[in-house]
Formats: sequence, C-alpha cells, structure tokens
Amino acid sequence: MKEIKTGKIRSCAVTVPGSKSYTHRCLIAAALSNGICELENCLDSEDTRLTRVSLEKMGVVIEDHNGATVVHGTGGRLSPCDDPIYLGNSGTSMRLLTAVAALGQGPYVLTGSERMTQRPIGDLLDGLNRIGVDARSLEHNGCPPLSVDGKNMAGGHIDLKCGLSSQFLSALLLVAPYINEGLDIAVVEGPVSKPYIDLTVTIMEKYGVRLERDRYARFRVPGGQCYQKGRYVVEADASQAGYFWAAAAVTGATVKVLGMSSDSQQGDIRFLEVLEAMGCRVAHEADGISVTGGKLVSVEVDMSDMPDMVPTLAVVAAFARGSTVIRNVAHLKAKESDRLAVVANGLSKMGIIAMNDNVGLTIIGGRPSGARIDPHDDHRIAMSFAVVGLVTPGVIILDENCVEKSFPTFWQVFETLYES
Repeated sequence: MKEIKTGKIRSCAVTVPGSKSYTHRCLIAAALSNGICELENCLDSEDTRLTRVSLEKMGVVIEDHNGATVVHGTGGRLSPCDDPIYLGNSGTSMRLLTAVAALGQGPYVLTGSERMTQRPIGDLLDGLNRIGVDARSLEHNGCPPLSVDGKNMAGGHIDLKCGLSSQFLSALLLVAPYINEGLDIAVVEGPVSKPYIDLTVTIMEKYGVRLERDRYARFRVPGGQCYQKGRYVVEADASQAGYFWAAAAVTGATVKVLGMSSDSQQGDIRFLEVLEAMGCRVAHEADGISVTGGKLVSVEVDMSDMPDMVPTLAVVAAFARGSTVIRNVAHLKAKESDRLAVVANGLSKMGIIAMNDNVGLTIIGGRPSGARIDPHDDHRIAMSFAVVGLVTPGVIILDENCVEKSFPTFWQVFETLYES
C-alpha cells in the first residue's frame, strides 16, 4: 500500500508515456503489415506487453532497437499456437486480438484473469460468427475464455452491436483489410466511446488502408489490402495526462503535460473542456498543454465518449462547489472493475456524497477526508484517488502496483509534483 504525501505542489511540467490505445492498435497494424515497422514512443506496460507477447505467440517477430519497437510484419499470415493465450485483465487486448486470431491458423484459445472471465464479449463473437468465424465462449456465457477459428471466414455485410464497447467495432475494422470480400459493418446499437473508433480509423489510414464511413452508422473496408511498412510515432497518452491536470485543478498549481496537443485524436483530450467549465485555466503551448487550478464549480456532463476519465473527474468533483452529474457511462460497469460502484464507494469512504444509479454518478462536492482506497486491481482508480491525497491527509492506496497495467512509472512522475 502507498500513503500519499500531502504537501505543496510546485508549478511544473511532466512527461507521460505513449498512448495505450495507440500502442495496442499500432502493434497490431504493424504485425499484419507488409514489412518492417519502427514504432516510436510505444507504451511499455502490463497491458501492452500482453498484446505484444500474444502477437509473438502468433509468429510475429518483435524487437527493441535504439529505443524503438521494431515489428516484422507478417502480411496477415499468422502462425498456429497450441497453448492458451493469456491476456490478464486487458480488455483491449482481449477484444482486438479475438478478431486478429480469426486471421490465423486456429483454433486459438484466449483466456485471462478472473475479472476477465466476467467481462462480456458476446456481441463481438456474434459479429465474427456472421462472417463464418467459429468464435465462441467456452463457458457459454458470452465471456472469456474463448475459442476462435477463422478457417471459414468470409466477408460481406454484418450488423454489429456496440452499446457495450466500441472495441468490438475497432477489432473488426482492424482485420477487415485482410478479408478477401472486405467488410461492410452497420452499427445497430451504440456505439459508445466514439473517439476510440476515430482513433482506430486514423491509425488504419496512417498505415495505408482505405475505408469509407457514414459517421458512426456504417463502415466499409475493401478487402485485399495490407498495412504498409514504415516508421510510426505513438502520441503521448491523454488519459494519463488527465491525472496531472486533475492535480493542478485540486491544488491550484499549474501543471503542464509535455507532448500533448489539442489536435490529438484521443477523445480524452476533451477532459480539458470539462476542467475549463469547472473553473480551471487551460493554456495550449508549443511544447504541451498546461492547466492551472481555480475555484472549482460543479458541472453536468455526458462522459460516454471519454469513459476512462470518469474516475478522474469524480475526484475533482469532490472538491467542487455544488453537485456534479456524470451521465451515460453504464458501460463502466464492465471495465477492469465496476468503476461506477468502486468510485462511489471510495468517495463515500472520504465523506463525500456520491450516488451511483448504474448509468452515471452524482457527486456533491465538499471536503474529502482521508481513507484507505481499494482500487480493486483497477489502475485508473488508484491513479485518480492518489490526486485526492495531494491536499487531503491520510489517503492510502492499497495495491498501488496495479498502475503497472498502463503507467508503470506513475508513482515516480507523481513524486515530481512536490516542491523539494
């Protein structure tokens, strides 16, 4: 466990690692490409290592050279793997690689942690089944472990439900160029987290793949395409930047996150708009984006397109005057933890009224008190509640090493906030 030190925060600049969402997608596109890809600024974390090791088990050669991740593309021809592919509690790895496995010489078995066996993936399995893939839940409950065999995969049109996760759509989009007939996807439910779909499309286009789309309702990817070899750079992670902008918000300091840009395709960059509405000052500078805290006021905001920022916003709202209402985030119940329940419970332990209606949160701001916070093995809970400890004595984060899932150096960077 880690007790957060309360102390004066200096105005400073910090560096956060590469985007986890970018890294997963870039690794997959590079693995399927027509040659050698050099990836700069890849995130090295528990989740991204799971994706990397899984691709290696499918026959992809991946090396580290001069600070870059060098991926030898297979042209979409993956090797068989007799052993189960273990994906821990990385939902992104499980969803994206379920579709990738359909391109290989199956069957493949994909499994994970106890929590992963509770995370629904049935809508993606249904989509794969409609194009001839034998993709099924081995426990017949729509959750991992899964068996995937794509030997009879065809293309054509499918209807796809994305009300639970946009990653179901991203998974199919990423493999669609390698399906001979291509893929025509009609989204019939959702999608949630739309910016992550934009991110997937952006990466596909950067790797040289053509596609057509009708906003978020329909996507057409011609077959017979291949991701192109080359050098690609992973953006700094906007989700990770949010913890340090939140630190500025609650302390009144100025914190700049280097390498962030307002033209980022990452949806979580919009967290800055929420902080501005709450009374913070945001400055877009040549080398990054800084936030200066102010007198915080409550907001009402639809967070369906940036769900990963909900725990971060929640801890800022605990210090804001009035009632903050966070709407349209029911899909947070199926994340690494039931984030709605865990956030509400954590804030309640701190003496803050937090109401969870299973589709969102209402938080009445006040003066949080110290508490022991169990993040339930959820990295975003641990990092968000650490922010409270900057101004509230007695905040203890249990299982602090869970941050290694996405930000292994978080605690070292966090320590740089304090005046020496």
